Amino acid sequence: MCGRARCTLSPAQAARAFAFPSTAAVGGAGGGGGGGDAPAVPTLQMDRFHPSYNVSPGAYLPVGVVRTLGEEHAPVIECMKWGLVPSFTGKTEKPNHFRMFNARSESIKEKASFRRLIPKNRCLVAVEGFFEWKKDGSRKQPYYIYLQDQRPLVLAALFDTWKNAEGESLHTFTILTTRSSTSLKWLHDRMPVILGDKDSVNAWLHNASVKLEEITVPYEGADLVWYPVTTSMGKTFNGPECIKEVQIRPSEKPISEFFTKRSATHGQSLKPNKTSPEVTQAFRIAKEECDELGENQLDKTDKQQPPEECSSAVKDEPAALEPHTFYTAHSIKREDVLESNQKRDIFGIKRKIEHAEVNAEMKTENSGRSPTGPVRRKEKCPKTASGGQASLLSFFSK
Repeated sequence: MCGRARCTLSPAQAARAFAFPSTAAVGGAGGGGGGGDAPAVPTLQMDRFHPSYNVSPGAYLPVGVVRTLGEEHAPVIECMKWGLVPSFTGKTEKPNHFRMFNARSESIKEKASFRRLIPKNRCLVAVEGFFEWKKDGSRKQPYYIYLQDQRPLVLAALFDTWKNAEGESLHTFTILTTRSSTSLKWLHDRMPVILGDKDSVNAWLHNASVKLEEITVPYEGADLVWYPVTTSMGKTFNGPECIKEVQIRPSEKPISEFFTKRSATHGQSLKPNKTSPEVTQAFRIAKEECDELGENQLDKTDKQQPPEECSSAVKDEPAALEPHTFYTAHSIKREDVLESNQKRDIFGIKRKIEHAEVNAEMKTENSGRSPTGPVRRKEKCPKTASGGQASLLSFFSK
């Protein structure tokens, strides 16, 4: 967009910028002064123009147009108000100059407010530079954009004439915009249509047969330069201080920190931070301790489980002692209940079954027998000579 500009040009300087004839070539093409010469073309209502370093919509600017004077078409410099008011606007309505101070060149053929103006209501606007704001969060930094050799910028525009209830005519214009050039994309996605040479100026003003797409292209000249200016440009501020270059202080926080702010809802980082080696080592040690103390971890998990899950986790599990033998009610221990919870443990602790349960079962079945080993089968002892009966010592075998 183009919403603020600098224009301190004299009528003669504006005439030379429009490629109109002038009475003298002195004074240069730069801003201010005027050089003492005059345009060789008619000027209309130039008393309304007030040179300013901070021009906004609603102000008057010198505009180059082609008017019908008698039987000929002649160039004229006419002072018009920035901010288009279509001719079909109601006579009793209050003009809003901030509504149409820009027109997108890509869509002017589609909107009735602009389409009807393309054939015969083209005009030129001369300014020494324009301002654009760079958004950085809630902060906006203005930049002054101009030609390096201080030549005026000639912008493509459309004008219209509106009459109020008293019959007074008001001439207004809108500046065409296009997509931003390669060098200005960092600043804004739009820029005014700059006519960089006499051929493009004449084509826009005099040759209606030239395709708009060929004229309304971004200006890619390397002589278009810029620098930051005071943030007071957004206010009713005027004077040479508007175009004084300022130094931008570096941001207190790098932009990367904006992406690591905590979420207000969940309290989590929007972008995960890189894990430090100390955190990784601490996690590894904690995991090893969990592996070693798996039973304690399972005890905590077991306390959190509802009783229904615990009772269903040990339903009719076969024992490993003998085929077709199941645990009795008194042999169901805590280790069997925890077996199902071990499968869901986050560190994958393997299933553990204590052999003490098996040993206790075997001791119960072998109660009353020798604890040193299984009882051997009795062997027949040879009968003695006395009555054929074995002695007491023959019942025990070595």
